[in-house]
Amino acid sequence: MTNSIDVARRAAPTALPGAASPQRFEDFFESWHRPLYRALWLMTRNRHEAEEVMQDAFLKVWERWDRVAAMESPEGYLFQTATNLYRSRLRRMVAAVRRTIRVLPSDDLATVEDRDAIVRAMGSLTPAQRSAVVLVDLVGMSSVEAARALGVRPATVRVLAARGRAALKERMGARDD
Repeated sequence: MTNSIDVARRAAPTALPGAASPQRFEDFFESWHRPLYRALWLMTRNRHEAEEVMQDAFLKVWERWDRVAAMESPEGYLFQTATNLYRSRLRRMVAAVRRTIRVLPSDDLATVEDRDAIVRAMGSLTPAQRSAVVLVDLVGMSSVEAARALGVRPATVRVLAARGRAALKERMGARDD
C-alpha cells in the first residue's frame, strides 16, 4: 500500500547539475541543507534565524522544483533564494525597529563579545562583505556563482571578499583575547 507522500516522492523528476540521472528534491535537500545552514549561520550570526531562512529557501525551491532541477546550478539558485530572503527579513526588521523606537541602543553588540573570535570578526564586516566571504571562502563558490547568488557582478564579489578578508585579518590581528 502506498501513501500520497511516497507517490509525491517518486513523481519529482529532476536532474543533478551536470548529470543525466534524475534527482529527487529529497536528495537535493540532503546534499545542501548543512552547507546552506552553515553559510546562513555565519551571515546571520543567529542559529534560529539561519534555520528559518533555510527552511523558507528550501520551501521556495521545492515549490519550483520542476524548473529549478533543470537549472545548470540548482544549488546556486538555492543560495541566491536564501540570500534574498535574508535580505528581505533584515530590511523588514530594520524598518520595524525604526518605527518602534526612534533611537537604536548603542550597546547592542555586548552579547557578541561572548562568542568566539571568528564570529565577532565576521560580525564587523558589512553584510555584503560577510556574504561574499562566506559564499566564496567557506561555501566554495566561484565569484561567478556567488555573484549570481548575491545579484551583483563577479568583480564586485571579488572586491567585497578581498575587503572582507583584509578587515578580518586586521580584526583578528587586533584581538586582545
